[in-house]
Amino acid sequence: MLNIEKVRADFPELSLLINGKRNTFLDTAASAQKPQVVIDSLLETLTRKYANVHRGSYSLSEQLTYEYEQARKQTAEFIKARSPKEIVFTRNATESINLVAATYGRSKLNAGDEILISEAEHHANLIPWQMLAEEKSLKLKVFKINDNGSFNKEAFLSALSDKTKIVAVTAMSNVLGTIFPIEEIAKAAHQAGAKVVVDACQYAVHAPIDVQNWDCDFMAFSGHKIYGPTGIGVMYGKLELLEDMPPYQTGGEMIDTVTYEKTTFAPPPARFEAGTPAIAEAIGMAEALRYVENLGWKNILEYEQDLVEYATNALSTVKGLTQVGTAANKGGVFSFVVDKIHPQDLAFILNQEGVSIRTGHHCAEPLVHRMGYETVARASIGVYSNKEDIDILIKAIDKAKTFF
Repeated sequence: MLNIEKVRADFPELSLLINGKRNTFLDTAASAQKPQVVIDSLLETLTRKYANVHRGSYSLSEQLTYEYEQARKQTAEFIKARSPKEIVFTRNATESINLVAATYGRSKLNAGDEILISEAEHHANLIPWQMLAEEKSLKLKVFKINDNGSFNKEAFLSALSDKTKIVAVTAMSNVLGTIFPIEEIAKAAHQAGAKVVVDACQYAVHAPIDVQNWDCDFMAFSGHKIYGPTGIGVMYGKLELLEDMPPYQTGGEMIDTVTYEKTTFAPPPARFEAGTPAIAEAIGMAEALRYVENLGWKNILEYEQDLVEYATNALSTVKGLTQVGTAANKGGVFSFVVDKIHPQDLAFILNQEGVSIRTGHHCAEPLVHRMGYETVARASIGVYSNKEDIDILIKAIDKAKTFF
């Protein structure tokens, strides 16, 4: 099991006071806190060994190029990819999904083809497909989820057809916490002749990813959600698909040869990484991935499953509070509303108690509306969260209720 106090000590921001109160940080789903090893990695890269990569014939550049490519290798191992060549570094998961839509989607889909997504998608896994559908006269279909936020297998299978060319789904909802059965979805999608794109932003924080077991064709996640820096994301793609895709952006580094008349492009992953990359951030993300693996996925899963159950039960004791998204075996995301209190007002009062939560539609406006709300409050946990965080949250909500 995790030594939670030791883990919490690894994250320096948790020791700060918020409005004179203990820092009860419950917004990991938006962006996670950073362990000291990641902070140290960024500082080390930027102050003691910085140079540009892939270009220099001198020791600083050669050393940092090695470390940058080792970060790619670490990322490939983290998600069980077959090769580091299947790892493309981007700014975030949003750019990763846009990359797939703009390259594979634009070059492979034709008028009348269908793209299938779930009702539970983040805007980043909705709008790129929406725009592609408008541009190429495609049909964007949305399959329903159940009222408790769980995956609706019958709705998915009935929406799937031989016209479906892309199935794009979240592995874990950032609003509901629902975990989707990616392996099952991919199998059915492939039988229908479709490619599978997975938004694993939330899932990557809470459970191990094996892209070969999933058999997804593309998968995206962001470094900043998994305890790494901002400005670095991952787009995994099966190598044979990447090799057959045009570039997303053009410029330096992603070329083979250039003349005034014609340009040829480098093989993947360089083909999709135009310009100077986020060097320190990629290395820092690899440090975050090592940190997670050193804690051990078995330990993390056991600890977080217990904490999810504790939080779910604790929230259920609050009178006037309705949980939004109650699927079985959900991850560490808890959306809720409290009678007579607007979520923004609730968040303001909680902040006075040192509690940080999120409010709004969480970049999933259609989903929040589908669940029957204009806006919801959301608490979310990380590996550093503990039962005291949940107890303080409950007490703060009870205090907020006294004002209304």
